Amino acid sequence: MDFLKGLLIRLGSTVVAFWLATLLIPGITLDTGSAGEAIVTLVLVSVIFGVVNAVLQPIIKTVGCGFYLLTLGLIALVVNGLLFLLTSWIAEQADLPFHVDGFWPEAVLGALLVGIVTWILGAILDRD
Repeated sequence: MDFLKGLLIRLGSTVVAFWLATLLIPGITLDTGSAGEAIVTLVLVSVIFGVVNAVLQPIIKTVGCGFYLLTLGLIALVVNGLLFLLTSWIAEQADLPFHVDGFWPEAVLGALLVGIVTWILGAILDRD
């Protein structure tokens, strides 16, 4: 049951983070007609983002270990921005009304905001 609780907390905080990204960052858009459609879209985009991160991030970190060391981890901003852009592309292929205009500054700032918000909400909500 704790696994399911943790998964729902992570999903909910990611949904909130994506919603905030669409509100705060110009170039990240959510073109829906109703609140219900927006919520469903944000949940699906959050799931896509989670799967993309779970599958690709460990591979990228392993293969690009030298770049992480060389740049003292700053390459992670680029990698996260590209993964955010990939999430937007997959959402568009699935006909979801979520769009990120470009890599800089939209995708990088979006990934940074989503990372910070999910970290904060996860720390607040994941108390036993």
